[in-house]
Amino acid sequence: MEEEKPRLSRLTAILTQLQSKQLVTASQLANRHQVSIRTIYRDIRTLEKSGIPIITQEGKGYSIMEGYHLPPVLFTEDEANALITIEQLVLKNKDRSLVENMSSAVEKIKSILRYSQKGNADLLADRIYFGGNNKQERSSNNLMQLQAAIIHFQLLQIEYRSSEKKQTARNVEPFAIYSINGNFILIAFCRLRKDFRAFRIDFILNIKHLNEVFSPHQMTLKDYFERYVKNSNYP
Repeated sequence: MEEEKPRLSRLTAILTQLQSKQLVTASQLANRHQVSIRTIYRDIRTLEKSGIPIITQEGKGYSIMEGYHLPPVLFTEDEANALITIEQLVLKNKDRSLVENMSSAVEKIKSILRYSQKGNADLLADRIYFGGNNKQERSSNNLMQLQAAIIHFQLLQIEYRSSEKKQTARNVEPFAIYSINGNFILIAFCRLRKDFRAFRIDFILNIKHLNEVFSPHQMTLKDYFERYVKNSNYP
């Protein structure tokens, strides 16, 4: 017999997953909650009967009707503490756009915390310290723009200054972002070099959004690392 978490707790968690993703499969939900797919089918029917407008796409998965929003869920104390910790970590980041958006997001999150949690969140923020970037310098302001371009498959023209101080203009198809040694790296297909290249985001001097979208790259981030990074010194 399956060991299940309390059903109400599982239903709430499933609903949260449906709200956070465009499409969720029954097998993903079953694996996440360690129950059978048949149990997930029953849970979905229960949510539908309670008035949640769940859309079933045969052979694909489930989603919630666009435009439907539930009141914000309450955070547990541990979840609230985790968010405050992440905020303090991000505040040490060198990208201005990330810091500003994270601070704004956390303010909204704090607004829905229970009254007793608000004081605890402020206390915890004053008691957490992460080393590094002690001058609070901001050496880039590009991360949010690049994330949007990745999502919307938007071609960009970047002015880039390499570590050797060489400055070039590149038309690039943004693919992914990763962080290493405290620096954010943009992985993009460079149309000049006709291959993928890595660009330090704080070395990007200017970004111009071109009126063109590109076809999604048929490659995962894991594929990229296997192909370009694993056996080389490629950044």
